[in-house]
Amino acid sequence: MRVLVIEDEPKVAEALKQGLESERYEVAIAATGEAGFHQASEEDFDLILLDAMLPGRDGFSVLQGLRGLGMHSPVLMLTARDSVEDRVRGLDSGADDYLVKPFAFPELLARMRVLLRRGHSETTRLTAADLELDLVSRRVTRAGRTLDLTAREFDVLAFLMRHAGQLVSRDMLAQEVWKGFSRATTLDNVIDVHMARIRKKVDGEFATKLIHTVRGVGFTLRDARAPA
Repeated sequence: MRVLVIEDEPKVAEALKQGLESERYEVAIAATGEAGFHQASEEDFDLILLDAMLPGRDGFSVLQGLRGLGMHSPVLMLTARDSVEDRVRGLDSGADDYLVKPFAFPELLARMRVLLRRGHSETTRLTAADLELDLVSRRVTRAGRTLDLTAREFDVLAFLMRHAGQLVSRDMLAQEVWKGFSRATTLDNVIDVHMARIRKKVDGEFATKLIHTVRGVGFTLRDARAPA
């Protein structure tokens, strides 16, 4: 499970990172609201721990912006302020839960497990127009017809569907699907070959095309009949 911690206090952020990694979570850290917003909007995370009181762009603003982009990952807000007004503001901004500092680490883990179970049950199936992808069975269908994708093709298509309607760059695919590879022309070619194969399988026999190339930038998955 990938967790993004958006926390400006270095000691708190490092303590959370070490504790979560000891529980076998993969953890990324963002020290400012702006950095956290960009990271959460460009990468996939299973859960976000978001400090409410951040310098510059605060946690409430970050959360509202991410929800406005269609980000559905569960968010647990962390704050030193225990007022009813702050709790209501956090929940109204789109938070799934709210935890007041200082907190016991076992309680944080328990709340995270609840949110992750809830989020997993809600996101096991991705849909776009008549295209459906089941993350558990790894089965893909279009208009009820099963599509035969390789494991890598499935991962690429799942990433596109998670970002349906948004631009997906080759950099994003390189970082999130081909993890651990440095960006290079050779990898660009590999990505383009996979995209061509996926497009043939997803769009080849259908009048409505869902996968589109944005020349020089990347790709987007959307119904061509819908507004860009």
